[in-house]
Amino acid sequence: MRGEAILRFDCFGSRCGVFVAGSGNLGSADLAAQLVKRQLLEWHVRFSRFDAGSELSLVNGDPRERVEVTRTMARLAAAVAGAAEATGGLVDGTLVGEIEGAGYAGDLGESVPLRDALASAPPRRPASPSPLARWREVSVDDGVLIRTPGVRIDSGGLGKGLFADIAAERLASHAAFAVDCGGDLRLGGTQHARRAVEITSPFDDSVLHTFEVSGGGVATSGIGRRSWRDRSGAPAHHLLDPGTGRPAFTGIVQATALAPSAVEAETLAKAALLSGLARAREWLPHGGVVVFDDGAHHVIEPTRKADLDAGDQRHTAPVLDRQ
Repeated sequence: MRGEAILRFDCFGSRCGVFVAGSGNLGSADLAAQLVKRQLLEWHVRFSRFDAGSELSLVNGDPRERVEVTRTMARLAAAVAGAAEATGGLVDGTLVGEIEGAGYAGDLGESVPLRDALASAPPRRPASPSPLARWREVSVDDGVLIRTPGVRIDSGGLGKGLFADIAAERLASHAAFAVDCGGDLRLGGTQHARRAVEITSPFDDSVLHTFEVSGGGVATSGIGRRSWRDRSGAPAHHLLDPGTGRPAFTGIVQATALAPSAVEAETLAKAALLSGLARAREWLPHGGVVVFDDGAHHVIEPTRKADLDAGDQRHTAPVLDRQ
C-alpha cells in the first residue's frame, strides 16, 4: 500500500519488523511504526532472562510468593499459565532451569546445521508434560503474580507472541499493520487488507507455502535455529520435552500455526511440534504447515477462508523469521 511505513530491526534475539499503513491512534504511519519499534526494543530489555537486572529476572529471583508486577509482566505470566493449561502442560514456560541446564544460558553463537543435528539426534518420540507441572503454581490476581518461590518464568516464544498482540491492540485503528516478533506475526487493520505470508523451509529457506491473511496471528516454531551441541557433544535446541527436560526430537522440525492471536498461534505451533507425528495436525485447527525430519512438509489449509481472505487489497508481507 502506498505510504506504508516499514521498519526492520534486530530484537528478541532475532529479526523483527513493523509495517503500518494509514494514520490512527498512534499518529501517522511513520510515527506509529517508530513507537511500536521503540516499545518492542524496550520489552526486549525488560523481559530478557540473560540480564540479571531485567524485570523478568528480578521477578523470577524474588523470594516472595506474591509479587506486585507491571501490567505486561502480569499478562506474560497469565499467557504462560494459559498456554500450559490449554495444552495439558505440553507448552510449559516454567522450564528455565532445564533450558539453562541444556546449555542455553547466554549467547549461543552459530547454530548447528539442522541436517547435522538430526543425523546424531536421539530416537524420535513425542514430548510429554512434566510430572512436576510447575505451571500450575503460577497465577495472577489483580496485578499480583502468585507462584511458589523458585518457580521461574521464561519469556521465550510466548512472550514474543504476546508482545505482537499488545502492539496490535495499539495499532488497531490504523488502516493496515503487521508486527513480526521474530517469527510470531500479528496482522490487522481497519481495511482488512490481505497479506501474503510466506512459510520457509528450515533446511534451505525455500518457500514451502504462502497463506493469504488479513488478520489474526501466525507463528512458526522450529529447531532449525537456536541450536548447539551440549557438553557431551549431543545436539541440543531450545524446544524442550517437558517430561524429560531435554531438547525434543519428535520427527517434526518446524510447525507453523494460524490463530486469532499471535500468542495462541505460538502455543499451537509449539504443541504441534512437540506432540509428534501422530497428533500434530490436531493442534492446527485454523491451518498451518508441518515440516518433517526428511524435509517433506504438510499443509493444513485454513478452515475459515472468509476470515483469512477478507478485504480486496493485498500488501507485501515479511517472510517470517523462524524462532
